[in-house]
Amino acid sequence: MEKADILAQRSARLRPLRQAAFGFLLLGLPALGIVTAFGVAPGTSVIDVPQATVEQAIDLPEFAPQAAPPARYVTQERVLRGDTVAALLDRLGVRDPRAMEFLRADRKGSTIFRKLVPGKTLQAETGAEGELLTLRYYLGDSVLEVTRTAEGLVARDRAVDALPRTFQKSATIRSSLFAATDAAGIPDAVAMQIARVFATDIDFHSDLRKGDRFTVVYEMLYDAGELLGPGRILAAEFVNDGRVHTAVLFSDGEGGETHYALDGSNRAKAFLRSPVEFSRVSSGFGSRFHPVLRNWRAHTGVDFAAPKGTRVLAAADGHVLSAGWRNGYGNAVEIKHGGSISTLYGHLSGFASGIRAGTRVRQGDPIGFVGATGLATGPHLHYEFKVSGMHQDPMKVALPKAAPVPPHLRAQFQDAAADASAKLAVVRAVQAARFE
Repeated sequence: MEKADILAQRSARLRPLRQAAFGFLLLGLPALGIVTAFGVAPGTSVIDVPQATVEQAIDLPEFAPQAAPPARYVTQERVLRGDTVAALLDRLGVRDPRAMEFLRADRKGSTIFRKLVPGKTLQAETGAEGELLTLRYYLGDSVLEVTRTAEGLVARDRAVDALPRTFQKSATIRSSLFAATDAAGIPDAVAMQIARVFATDIDFHSDLRKGDRFTVVYEMLYDAGELLGPGRILAAEFVNDGRVHTAVLFSDGEGGETHYALDGSNRAKAFLRSPVEFSRVSSGFGSRFHPVLRNWRAHTGVDFAAPKGTRVLAAADGHVLSAGWRNGYGNAVEIKHGGSISTLYGHLSGFASGIRAGTRVRQGDPIGFVGATGLATGPHLHYEFKVSGMHQDPMKVALPKAAPVPPHLRAQFQDAAADASAKLAVVRAVQAARFE
């Protein structure tokens, strides 16, 4: 027999033994583990371990209740035409005569009196008693800052630290513009800008419809992380009763900025349709029964009902022909505009600072305040629009549009309009996705 056959036979005889040994090993491993586990410290009893109780006094610090930090209140206001520093500090809640004395006497602090510009922002931090802690007056690229130190008030100039931040919102009209902007978290000042931008096409008292919608891209101004207030509307779209109105902010080439529609036409008209913000027409143009004289006579203008003190705005650029008492009109301002057009504003409670015969005004400048002087039964503005001395209905007369985008800036504007249109489309898409 060959050697290979012998080895094969031996291997075959040993195979059952190997398999049995392997199986025994597998079955025995858990038992070995148990034996090992029970083989650690056999017979150990925890009862026999010595125990002792240790007591040690520890001195704890006394925790006295801490006094609450002093109250600080932050408020801000925009400078209005005719404002004074005293009036601004009063609106800001500053009840600190020494602060006024400091501003008058300090070389830097007195800047606020020399550079009180309408539209600029003041921010004040006051204490619980109205004492001035910090005052910031934002002058374009710089800030006049007055702070209270241990030695007293100190004034300094510093640069504005932050750039505007851009916000994008969309909303639907359910009842009013302000209700919609409140629901969307849009500041009231931005809502006012929306109304001004689209005022030439939409009467926000009578034209709004439930389901109208708008989209707006706007700035909020921050300085060192602190919110200063709203900035500009960069782009907006308003769908009113199915008609789409658009606005894009673009430099007019003369150092200013103007809102244009996407086709390059100017959003503004040469004249405001209503010279009082958020008022209502209480008496129209034409024949009417006079509420004071108690007879029928021609009503040569339109009456806008508004609370006493509401600002009255110049309807267009021009110069003041007269400002003073004018018989039945009471306190009145008359403005001469380009061509043969003039406007008159009656029953004013007072005049804005600097308004007198010969004063140049720009569209939207405050010229006075709603009142009830002259032949009036309640506070309202009487507004007249005359062409070549002939009275016209201010609500129906055709108002010329302002100049469109200049031809040499057209290519630049197309790029800006395309960018604005893309942003508005994204905001609309996001808003639609929220309700799917």
